[in-house]
Amino acid sequence: MPAPKKTGRRSLLVTSAALLSLSVTAPAALAAPAPPTSPPASPSATPPARMSTVGGERLGQPGTQVNLAPGVPVLPKDVTARSWIVSDAESGQVLAAHNAHWRLPPASTLKMLFADTLLPRFPRTMEHKVAPADLAGVGAGSSVVGITEGHTYTVHDLWLGVFLRSGNDAVHVLSAMNQGVAQTVKDMQNHADELQALDTHVVSPDGYDEPGQVSSAYDLTLFARSGLQKKDFRDYCSTVSAKFESGEIRNTNRLLSGDTDVPVYQGIAGVKNGNTTNAGATFTGVAERNGKVLLVTVMNPQKHEHNEVYKETAKLFDWGFQAVGKVNPVGELVPPKSAAPSPAQSGAGASAGPSAGTGGSGSRPVAGTTTRSGSRGVGIAAAITGGVLVLLAGAAFLINRRWPLPDLMRRRTRP
Repeated sequence: MPAPKKTGRRSLLVTSAALLSLSVTAPAALAAPAPPTSPPASPSATPPARMSTVGGERLGQPGTQVNLAPGVPVLPKDVTARSWIVSDAESGQVLAAHNAHWRLPPASTLKMLFADTLLPRFPRTMEHKVAPADLAGVGAGSSVVGITEGHTYTVHDLWLGVFLRSGNDAVHVLSAMNQGVAQTVKDMQNHADELQALDTHVVSPDGYDEPGQVSSAYDLTLFARSGLQKKDFRDYCSTVSAKFESGEIRNTNRLLSGDTDVPVYQGIAGVKNGNTTNAGATFTGVAERNGKVLLVTVMNPQKHEHNEVYKETAKLFDWGFQAVGKVNPVGELVPPKSAAPSPAQSGAGASAGPSAGTGGSGSRPVAGTTTRSGSRGVGIAAAITGGVLVLLAGAAFLINRRWPLPDLMRRRTRP
């Protein structure tokens, strides 16, 4: 069943006074821990008693966090993932979460950070001839798209290999073009820190199991939200099938391409799946329905049935679309550091009221906010909106950003 067609666009004038009033009802304080100075230890068997509170105090607590109230649907009881999060992609509100900041192996969902970091660096028409050294270090048993030494590929082809087949060989070739794996890992870590994804420690660019490589459901959601603001990212992650050197390749995201026991999810528009021995199955998806755009991340379901990660994601999407607009959020998706207020700005805002700055009794830092704008599309088209605002006391911001996902093109084979 296709989603309703939506037209029009809205603009939102947000004043600092409005932002301050919103901050009173916003979930919890942003308390960003310093990035780790050394690789973290292996993930624990159970979630730590206290985790990061980036995005809100409740997100740092173990267990399920949700504000149930009359009119709010009950969460599905058969979700077995070690960690998950449901959020509004436009407003950034976290509708519900379970161990959101538990640092776990991310598998190939880490490729979202890889793509968000490197996509802007190479034009899609650029060509590269693959040298033997480019494929050095691809882990045994890796998922590959079939890159061949001595052959020339466009950047467009390489990204299709990354997104559709989760090809570690394509990741390594693009890393070689970016001055090597070590430089790419460094760039990815810097970008993660900029996004305030402080649970993430990058060791390999492709998400292959490595000691100390961890992320969290919260951080993976930040990567997806950031990536979806890039047109190429949206195009690639929403492509179902494409022509490649070895023939047609299909997207391994089963909510997008379907499988015998998993139908295509109504409104799905990406993003990325993963599966390794240490990580289990991981997945971040984005979907639109009735004008609402949600992000769901699921990490390592403990029920080991075929396609279980997609089944649990679909259940959380279903809950989210029923709950959005009814449930009070338990946290928020924070903006990048560059969009957050500087110390001087925070200090200037402190005089405007107890919620404007970081000082004073009962105060909370305002991490930023996002706005909704109109979107249009047919069927499973989705619009990711949410221009991040910097809070400046007395200033006003006119926001009218739109990042529409492609609609019918995702159902066609890409050249």
